[in-house]
Amino acid sequence: MEIRNLVEMRPGDEGIVVDIKGGYGLLRRLEYLGVRVGVKIKKVSSQFLRGPVIIQVGNTQVALGYGMASKILLKEENLSEAGQNSK
Repeated sequence: MEIRNLVEMRPGDEGIVVDIKGGYGLLRRLEYLGVRVGVKIKKVSSQFLRGPVIIQVGNTQVALGYGMASKILLKEENLSEAGQNSK
């Protein structure tokens, strides 16, 4: 399993948050949105050229700014599944 930030993931990819590289304010804001270490999130879509990133946390979709999304590190879950399906 590879650790990537949220910006590097493709739409439809899922992962578990392993770390958030930010200060107290960013951690608190993301916690209010349901994004914290150990939570599974799915990247729904992103905009071209540093636009907002839309994620799904549980049954809720949330839009994050590019800077916030780049500080969220995830352990991707469906890399191995994609490799098995293509064989």
